Order: sequence, then C-alpha cells, then structure tokens
Amino acid sequence: MEKFKTIKNNEVSEIEEKRSKFIASIFYVETIDEVENAIKQVKKKYYDAKHNCYAYIINEKGNILKRFSDDGEPSGTAGSPILNTIEKNNLYNVLIIVTRYFGGILLGTGGLVRAYTEAATKSIEKAGVVEQELGYEIEIAITYQDFEKLKYYCNKNNIDITNIEYKENIICKIELTNDEMNKLLSDNMYENRGTNILKYNILKEKYIRKIAN
Repeated sequence: MEKFKTIKNNEVSEIEEKRSKFIASIFYVETIDEVENAIKQVKKKYYDAKHNCYAYIINEKGNILKRFSDDGEPSGTAGSPILNTIEKNNLYNVLIIVTRYFGGILLGTGGLVRAYTEAATKSIEKAGVVEQELGYEIEIAITYQDFEKLKYYCNKNNIDITNIEYKENIICKIELTNDEMNKLLSDNMYENRGTNILKYNILKEKYIRKIAN
C-alpha cells in the first residue's frame, strides 16, 4: 500500500442523543504505544464517564493492525460501529474514542449503533482527510543567500520545512515523499538553476501526510 488516507488533525466533537452525550476524540496514530497513551489521556480527561469506547486501524508499512472495544456497552453497539466508520472512510493510522455520558434514557441497541456511528463520522469530518505515503525526513545545508529560494521552492511544491538552524550555513529539516526528494535534488543540487544545496543527509523514513485531491 503505497498511498492511503488518514486524518489531517486531532479533533474533538460532540453529539447528543436523548440526553446522552457522546464526545468523539479522534487521533492520528502510528503505533500501539500512541494508541494506549491517547486512551489513557481521554480516560483521565473524562474520568467520570462510564464508557470510553474506541476503535483504531494502523498501517505499519503494510501490516494492518485493527481493534475495537465496547467498554461496557452491549456487544457490537459501540466499538464495532466506530471501526466500521473508519473502514467505510478508507482511513488508516486513526484512533477514535467515543466517551458517553448516560442521560437517563435507554437508547436500545439500534440507537446506540446510530449514536456511536454519528459521533465517529462527525469527528472524521471535523479532522479532515489527507493522503499519506512513506517518505523521508532529510537534512540539507544551504547558503544564506539561497535560503529564500529554497523556501519558495518548498512552498510551491507543498513540501514542509520542519526545522531551521542558523549556523555557518543554514541547516533545514524537510519532510517529503520519495518522488519529491528525487525532484528536489535533481532540480537544486549541483545545478546553476534553482537553489544550490551544499549537502544533504537522509535522517529517517517516515509517513508523510499531504492534502488529498
């Protein structure tokens, strides 16, 4: 799976159904540790809630991990609808936790499924969807004279500069896909046109998120 969809931002949204409040917290995650930390964070925040139901799907370089929890709700009424919503939207590296505060009126199994599905759907809409693929974080050295050219190039080509250090030359960390890296180096290294990159170093492979078309 070279490319797939995920969310742009972590968000919190809320719906109400027959006085029950459903708070959906959506997270971008890449590891099980990040999932567990997010669940702990939400349970601590909503410590007085009876149910914190969740589902996630993680793509670990082609290895798909998925799980859900009803957290005390009737089987199949909470975690499974959340997971189905993630799958229906073709999303990966996403965790949705829906916290429920009971309002005193029983919703029934159908009502619970609809409410958890609606809460999860609303959280995805609020978070926004982007495309993601494996790429790289690289470090490049550039002269002060060429720095504005580099910024213009990256902005024009939707490439993120994540860190800048001002030393003898300017050292930038950049996140980009494999195709973008090859184009950047081809366009700008050892050429009279564009920006003259003095040197570069691939720091690590990582997922890169881009706004979906």
